[in-house]
Amino acid sequence: MPNKHTPVIYIVDDEHSVRKAMERLMISMEMKVRTFSSGEGFLEEKFSDNNTCLIADIKMSPMGGLELQRKLIKRGSKIPIIFITAFDSETVRQEAKEAGAAGYFLKPVDAQALIDSIRWALSLKSSGH
Repeated sequence: MPNKHTPVIYIVDDEHSVRKAMERLMISMEMKVRTFSSGEGFLEEKFSDNNTCLIADIKMSPMGGLELQRKLIKRGSKIPIIFITAFDSETVRQEAKEAGAAGYFLKPVDAQALIDSIRWALSLKSSGH
């Protein structure tokens, strides 16, 4: 059962089925999860940078994951972000890398690889990197 030290994973994706599948995965790993159908919706909420990770779809309208990350950086947020996308390209991969992505996955996302990436991102954040 999650407690106050349980990581909170924020999922921002405009596809309901993706949000639900990821939500079930996070719950099965005993992580707290909050889902959002848009970057704008996420930015309207109060969220913490501590013991959290954000999973964001790169291609959403009107605000995609990379733009969401730019807005978070402008706010001073240091939340680690893992990008997911069904529309891969070398340009997008490079943009995500340059933006400091904690991970980058093509849909459908491999569940174990995603969990490993989340744990890695959380460990970086807690170790002060």
